[in-house]
This record gives sequence, structure tokens and C-alpha cells, in this order.
Amino acid sequence: MDTERTTPRREALTGTAGLLTAALGALAGLAVWLPYGRSSLSGAFESERNTDVLFLGLPLLLLGGILTGLAAFTAVRGRWRTALGLAAAVAGLAALGYGLDVLAEPQAARDCGSPC
Repeated sequence: MDTERTTPRREALTGTAGLLTAALGALAGLAVWLPYGRSSLSGAFESERNTDVLFLGLPLLLLGGILTGLAAFTAVRGRWRTALGLAAAVAGLAALGYGLDVLAEPQAARDCGSPC
């Protein structure tokens, strides 16, 4: 970073833009989680609930949204190594979420097959 061109005002604007990007990413993660959370926490047949969606899914999607927003922000600023590192962290979170099945619906909400 060139210290000759960087002023405190420019640094403040860059920091504010990064914070707003992270906040928008968190809101996007919440928007992705909301349909799964509503169906899993409200209960399905006989009030069966899947609390893993709240305790595992919500934090993973919020963190994933924040990291995705920051990866895009750093890519726009031209910091490719940082953006690639953040993208790798997002991929790791996605793999962890897929492995833990954090967006699973309650068992009764799934199709139970032909006997039903």
C-alpha cells in the first residue's frame, strides 16, 4: 500500500466500505438460511424439529456470507491472494456444512416414499 497516496480519510472510507460489504454478506447468509430455518424450527409432523439448522446452519451461513462479501471486496480492490484465501475459506465452510447436513429439513417434511 502506498503511504504517499493513502490518507486517513481514504482509509476510513475503505474500512467503512469493507464493513458494509461484510454486513450485506451476513444479511445474504441470513436470507439463504431463513427458508430452511423456518421449516425446521416450526416443526413438521408431530412437532418434530431439527435444531441443527439453528445451532450449526445459521452460524455457518452467516460466516459464509461475510467471507463471500469480503472476498468480493478484496478482489475488487485488487488483492488477489487475500481474495483467493477467503474463497478457499468459503469453500471449506461449504464442505463442512454439506458434510454436517446443516440445512436438513425435519424427517417428516421429507418425502417418505411410496408407503406414505
